[in-house]
Amino acid sequence: MNHSNLNNPILLIEDNPVDIDLTLRAFKLRKLTNPIIVARDGEEALSLMNTCLEQNNLPIVVLLDLKLPKIHGLEVLKEFKSHLDFKKIPVVILTTSADNLDIQSAYEIGANSYIVKPVNFEKFIEVVEKIELYWTVINNPAL
Repeated sequence: MNHSNLNNPILLIEDNPVDIDLTLRAFKLRKLTNPIIVARDGEEALSLMNTCLEQNNLPIVVLLDLKLPKIHGLEVLKEFKSHLDFKKIPVVILTTSADNLDIQSAYEIGANSYIVKPVNFEKFIEVVEKIELYWTVINNPAL
């Protein structure tokens, strides 16, 4: 395990309160120790990006919904991936959109993974488990 990431936050960018609750419950159930920072729209996400930079507390992974108020998720992704410090942070698109154009655009901009949200909690737990396992244990992040 990469110990430098043990206390780095997971940045969840999601506007749906039900999905936020589901994600937090799923991570809690998995006993994940990383703090979770929630941004509820694209504007807040970009503001949090600056806060993370100022505090030198970059997220270990970003979970990004596409259908966000104020600034669309793909725009947020563009901003993240064009920033030197955020460029290497894995971004997992976690959205209800299975639109091929969204999928293609997300990968072209630099998304590391694209997951269409499952509808039930058990499936969601499985997705969170895989995200946690992959991004916090298996993956060797860029330095």
